[in-house]
Amino acid sequence: MNIYVGNLPYSVKSRELREAFEAYGTVTSAEVIIDRRTKRSRGYGFVEMDSDQDGRRAIQELNGRDFMGRELRVDESQPRDQKPERRAEHAPERDTERPRAAASAPAASSAGGGIVGFFKRLLG
Repeated sequence: MNIYVGNLPYSVKSRELREAFEAYGTVTSAEVIIDRRTKRSRGYGFVEMDSDQDGRRAIQELNGRDFMGRELRVDESQPRDQKPERRAEHAPERDTERPRAAASAPAASSAGGGIVGFFKRLLG
């Protein structure tokens, strides 16, 4: 079972993450995700456990628990194709009633746009 672990302290290492989950069963792998540019933890990681039953117990026991001063968010990891798109979640609502500014601007006239169109309109 693959488990997502969020809200990790930025100082935590993969070894410490593994140790926290080993109390609940055999851990196949544990990895804290590192930002490639800054080489720092991104505050989350993934743990893979040998048994689904052990994984569910670890999720139940560790979700919401304090770990090095942070309240963990632990949940079963989902494949990327089943996750909702993040941008859609956080994108502001668009007002579809208003016309777009570019469509109603006078620059769309027969004189053309850009600097040439500006001078054509200016000079007649």
